[in-house]
Amino acid sequence: MKIKDILHEAHRPFPSIEIVPPLKGISRAELVESVRPFMEFSPRYINVTCHRDEYEYRQEADGSLTRHIVRNKVSEVAVCTALMSAYKIDVVPHVICGGNTAADVENKLSDLRFLGVENIMALRGDSVAGERRFVPCEGGYRYAGELVEAVRRFEQSRDLFCIGVGGYPEKHFEAPNIETDIENLRRKVDAGADYIITQMFFDNSVYYRFVDRCRAAGITVPVIPGLKPITSSRQISLLPQAFSIDIPVELTSELNAAGEDHEAVYRIGTDWCIAQCRDLLAHGVPAVHFYTMGKAGNVVRILRECF
Repeated sequence: MKIKDILHEAHRPFPSIEIVPPLKGISRAELVESVRPFMEFSPRYINVTCHRDEYEYRQEADGSLTRHIVRNKVSEVAVCTALMSAYKIDVVPHVICGGNTAADVENKLSDLRFLGVENIMALRGDSVAGERRFVPCEGGYRYAGELVEAVRRFEQSRDLFCIGVGGYPEKHFEAPNIETDIENLRRKVDAGADYIITQMFFDNSVYYRFVDRCRAAGITVPVIPGLKPITSSRQISLLPQAFSIDIPVELTSELNAAGEDHEAVYRIGTDWCIAQCRDLLAHGVPAVHFYTMGKAGNVVRILRECF
């Protein structure tokens, strides 16, 4: 079922989850079992992330260096297939610009259509290590909006896929200001995106202002908040650095006070996310999306408390 139809028909907000493909070597049964704790709460769909190929350099016998692709994770298509088979649930694989030519994208869309997948997340993806700015591969797409347009061209007006895109309540780190970032988001929606899932945030007022700005810019599609509970004190510095987001002073103070008490930090992060989720539900959000990073424990507790 398409996400846009799930959102339209839902009588109340529901949870969805996002997982990261595991490292190769895991069995299909182990993958399925790792997701089972979430199924108690009947998530309407599962997002499966996709990351561009990585490379390593190897020294050859003559002293030269050669570059080799490193693919150490199970593919998102394989993960989606396993989850669809085990749980009869809708899946949302991520399709990214990074590392893909237009032909690569079309081939992936053909495979997804063959499998009966009806939903995708269209994302630009990250830069490779060492690049200061995103550089598309030759024959690829530079922006997510171009990717959305390509998906709609592939469909040839057959409405094969419901397309989700990312939104940044605190703006994308490459955007000069929030107004420009909202305009870029509007272009993705105008290109054919059906809904938006936000980057994680830790201050709900940031999300509410973001939605207001979207509506003022003429963006009418659903804007689903994305949440991630903090699990370690290191994330106080790592998350802002990696995702260009703010962590509220109150939360930062609590985490700093907990110091190296890992259980206390884990509890503080989970409790904060519970409070966020309850407030969002009270404000009538269409759904709440959880970035699980493959860890079930804290998200299961949040789901139990909120849904």
